[in-house]
Amino acid sequence: MARLGYALAALVGLAATALGVAGMLGRAGTLAVPWLVPLGGLELTLDPLGGFFLALVGFVAVPASVYAIGYAAGSTRGVLAYLVFIVSMCAVPLAANVMTFAIAWELMSLASYFLVLQERERRETADAAWVYAVMTHAGLACLLAGMLLLAAWTGSVRFADWRAAAPALSAGARDLAFLLLAVGFAGKAGVIPLHVWLPLAHPAAPSHVSALMSGVMIKLGVYGLVRAGTDWLGGGPAWWGTAVLLAGVVSAVVGVLYALVEHDLKRLLAFHSIENVGIILIGVGAGMLYRHAGLGELALLGLAAGLYHTVNHAAFKGLLFLGAGAVVHATGTRDMERLGGLVKRMPWTAACFLVGAAAIAALPPLNGFVSEWLTFVALLQNTRVAAPALNLVFALGIAGLALTSGLAMACFVKAYGITFLALPRSEAAGRAREAGAAMRAGMLLLVAACVALGLGPTVVLPRLAAVAAPLAGPGAPARPGLGDWLTVQVPGDFASLSTLAIAAALALGLAAPLVALRLAGASRRRRLYETWGCGRMLQTARMAYTATAFANPFKRVFDFFYRPVKRLDIEFHPASRLFVERIEYANPTRSIFEDWLYRPVLDALHAAARHARAIQSGSANLYLAYILVALLVLLVLA
Repeated sequence: MARLGYALAALVGLAATALGVAGMLGRAGTLAVPWLVPLGGLELTLDPLGGFFLALVGFVAVPASVYAIGYAAGSTRGVLAYLVFIVSMCAVPLAANVMTFAIAWELMSLASYFLVLQERERRETADAAWVYAVMTHAGLACLLAGMLLLAAWTGSVRFADWRAAAPALSAGARDLAFLLLAVGFAGKAGVIPLHVWLPLAHPAAPSHVSALMSGVMIKLGVYGLVRAGTDWLGGGPAWWGTAVLLAGVVSAVVGVLYALVEHDLKRLLAFHSIENVGIILIGVGAGMLYRHAGLGELALLGLAAGLYHTVNHAAFKGLLFLGAGAVVHATGTRDMERLGGLVKRMPWTAACFLVGAAAIAALPPLNGFVSEWLTFVALLQNTRVAAPALNLVFALGIAGLALTSGLAMACFVKAYGITFLALPRSEAAGRAREAGAAMRAGMLLLVAACVALGLGPTVVLPRLAAVAAPLAGPGAPARPGLGDWLTVQVPGDFASLSTLAIAAALALGLAAPLVALRLAGASRRRRLYETWGCGRMLQTARMAYTATAFANPFKRVFDFFYRPVKRLDIEFHPASRLFVERIEYANPTRSIFEDWLYRPVLDALHAAARHARAIQSGSANLYLAYILVALLVLLVLA
């Protein structure tokens, strides 16, 4: 039954991909069933932007579902919720009115909530699901407030009517609507400081669900930000783009800083989702600012870079979560300190994870490099904007993206090296076995996607530019010239890129020493020997670098942010303090956002609840008096 359900989900993903690609190529269509739901009926519309995000859902759903056939083959728990989750995510970018969108959005949230709660017997899973439910419904409240205000001001619940009526609204009304919609969508995208649910919920869910939540679901928050800021409201003042770009910078830098010191493999990947959403928003914010400045070509470049990184992140983050799931499936732990040595026990998983790590670290010629390069190129042309204040915003974007790129590379050296290299640090790691055929197939599909998206920007980028063209403002070219089959050419001859040439150069550089050795007559006999251990005769896992040791220098450099608390526990031999039996060292970090934002809010709510408890006396007469007072107040107000 479970296998059949996941196979059906893969077919739904294939259908979504095909329909989404058709929408990206300009095939529009509308499905309306007025009697099915109240307040406008069910209405779905396919356009290029909606088609892109629909194809994105299917693009990740297919390998995740194939993987799930092997990962969760023996369990039927959550299969129905998984199918509802995929179908509702497909409906979100197609929704054409408020009620259709609200139903699809809520179904997506509820289905993912039940999927996070699959291991409900664990306390941390229940806590993660509760935090996720609170945050997602707070975001929904903001979305409904903004949408209902727009519906009241424009006289329609249809998004197409908003597009036509938005220019006639006052500046204050448009700003308020954008602010409410942006907060609601940013919460789903995991933008700092609305991110607290993400590193809790993503690790708690099964790994194929984590791949969908991180690879696709949070991108629907990005979809909403792009749709609201450039389509429904028809563009806006410079502060809209500035807020999006700076939110992206903060999310990118803070996300990668938290990931650096995380030892839970899936939590580390969750924090990197926050980082990559930040990179996407940097590109989108740059596009919005260029649109405001009337630079249509640059607006198109920024938005296309954001969309490119959206699909790239879906590919490599889906791959990394599936790889992490294979590790958890084989060892039963997510703690990197208890892993190690898996490259010899799980070679297929190790190779796939390595490709994902190189892609997310933006190493050429893989896909992460292309979209980050495009984002840098878009930011570096800010000198064409004749506004010093905006140039400063762009400079912050460049600095934040550069810092994020370097730290991400260091983080995945840690993630891959500590998890897969050296010797096993636990019995579970020593007994690990390779993932099954279905799980490997799911990972290999995403490996192929990472390579194809990296080597084929000359094919992918024009399609994404066609999707972004209607959103980039009146000065954007409808069919931008972005180079030939070999080279991507940035508008204005500012820069060019050929990942095929880079790949050929790298392959030649790797092959040249082998050819030279062969020509020199070097021996081809293999000689196997153990790793040098600095003169020590016996290698042990205690000699390997740990995740704590790797992260410690970063904790020292950024101690103002992490605010670590050092704990050292030493147990001596009863006979003499000269003999140490046990040393335990811990250096946990503290979250600024939880300590300074969420904890004070929760404390205030608890205090208000304690005071409100006083009115619950249990007296029916007193409750009738409350009703009478409330009725009188309503009559006076009416």
